[in-house]
Amino acid sequence: ENPHLEWNPPGHGDLYMAFSESGLLDDLIQQGIRYAFVSNCDNLGAGMDESLLGYFASHELPFMMEVSTRTPADMKGGHLARHKEGYLLLRESAQCHKKEMEAFSNIASYSLFNTNNLWLNLPALKENINTHGLIKLPMILNVKTLDPRDHNSPPVYQIESAMGSAISLFKGAAVVKVPRTRFFPVKKCNDLLAIRSDRYLLSEDQKLVLNPRCISDEIKIHLDPDFYETIEGFDDRFKGGVPSLVDCTSLSIRGDVLFEKDVTLKGQVNIVNRHSDQKVVKAGSVISGELIL
Repeated sequence: ENPHLEWNPPGHGDLYMAFSESGLLDDLIQQGIRYAFVSNCDNLGAGMDESLLGYFASHELPFMMEVSTRTPADMKGGHLARHKEGYLLLRESAQCHKKEMEAFSNIASYSLFNTNNLWLNLPALKENINTHGLIKLPMILNVKTLDPRDHNSPPVYQIESAMGSAISLFKGAAVVKVPRTRFFPVKKCNDLLAIRSDRYLLSEDQKLVLNPRCISDEIKIHLDPDFYETIEGFDDRFKGGVPSLVDCTSLSIRGDVLFEKDVTLKGQVNIVNRHSDQKVVKAGSVISGELIL
């Protein structure tokens, strides 16, 4: 019915094949460029860091992954493990059996997660490809719906790979622990709400930083997916701007709720609309605790 949906996104693990087959890898090496930094486009904390580049270059590493300390918000994200033969590997939640998810999510056992900020030694990448052929990464089977915007569309499997998995293919690959400021992902509208709010500021060098006025370094946000999952639905309900969240530690919104301008949320906030019609949080409202509309 929709030809635009008749394809399988290969995941960012396809980077290495595209890099090689396009000729870009050879072109960069011929220009004398030895190192590349790659990251997810949705990570607003990623950027060139000369100190990390210097460390990577001075230690002559073939591959380096930036990792950070896992928090409860990162329980489902890919984490680092060590193979019984000693080398590092990346484990994604989609690769984990359901019976092992509790252990997978244990942030005490697996304390570091992959930010997907990667540093590549281009000659080492070229040598790996020349020796072993195109980079072969573990396949990941993700359960999706044919139309991501319609949960009632037919269920499908997305077969993909993760670029961080290449860490297991480079002898001498390393990880470097970085501060959380290197990782501000916006994967869902829950994340977008926090980023658009006054919790974050742009520094003079255009880096996203946590507002020092925040009462908590972390905030847990849940928006009802029936109304806020798409960017269109999200924008329609925050036309007057997103609420102030500097004094908010958690936010849950269930039901269809529209926010007018200059709303302030404090502490743990739970907003519930139990009706089928949309309810409105009036301009200038200050909300803490539970609000039933």
